[in-house]
Amino acid sequence: MKIAIVGIGLIGGSMAISLKANGFATQIIGVDKNKTNAQKALDIHLVDVIMSLDEAIECADIIILSTPVSAMTALLPVILNKIKGNQIVLDVGSTKEMILKSVENHTNRGQFVATHPMAGTEFSGPEAAIPNLFDGKCTVFVDIEKTNPKAHQMAEKLYKALKMGIVYLDGKAHDIHTAYISHISHISSFALALTVLEKEQDEKRIFELASGGFRSSVRLAKSSPDMWIPIFEQNRDNVLDVLDEHINTLAKFRSLLIKKNFTEFYRLIEEANDIQRILK
Repeated sequence: MKIAIVGIGLIGGSMAISLKANGFATQIIGVDKNKTNAQKALDIHLVDVIMSLDEAIECADIIILSTPVSAMTALLPVILNKIKGNQIVLDVGSTKEMILKSVENHTNRGQFVATHPMAGTEFSGPEAAIPNLFDGKCTVFVDIEKTNPKAHQMAEKLYKALKMGIVYLDGKAHDIHTAYISHISHISSFALALTVLEKEQDEKRIFELASGGFRSSVRLAKSSPDMWIPIFEQNRDNVLDVLDEHINTLAKFRSLLIKKNFTEFYRLIEEANDIQRILK
């Protein structure tokens, strides 16, 4: 099984590590327009060989598209134009509706499997790739009824080899849900980091006091804008809806503090504690 990974960063590189280690892939082919990243991936043995996109398409059984989502909408039709026979194309993008729309009428649409492995860290680039990133996590298969059954089955085998569970959503539902559980978390982290950095200009020792709670809250603020601006752009409407709700909730907390209504504040915190029921 020869697998080409287009975009050798955290997700693509971590997939390369696991798929080679567990024997699913016999050869990992790296494709990356950034020559420095491509050489790094080769040097640290994430990939067996670096090829151009055309060379990789020519010989790969499965092509995994792991670029920023803005590049996916441009690259996916090009790749589908060039595949032959039973070759399969997967994307791992954090948005889906625009990506799906870019190939909705393509003659090779059946060989494309829209997926989103729900795993990651705040780091990027080939050096961010780690073993076992996907163990016990969930991947989303999107609009799977438009994919050929054999391509679907092979994609399931790939993700099961990564030790991931699988759920199924349509494109619209996927983008709404990820706005709530992923995209708003990043915006909140970016905003908190900016707030504290502004304060740090006056109080130089503030970060000496930072402990686990603060570090976990702003961890996502280290994430790459190259990856996240295209996500916010493609999922703008859903993110705006969630952001409006979040701002309204923050305003409610602010109002309770102004009114010194700590009884209601207590009740809201208790209500928030119910998240333990979902996230153990």
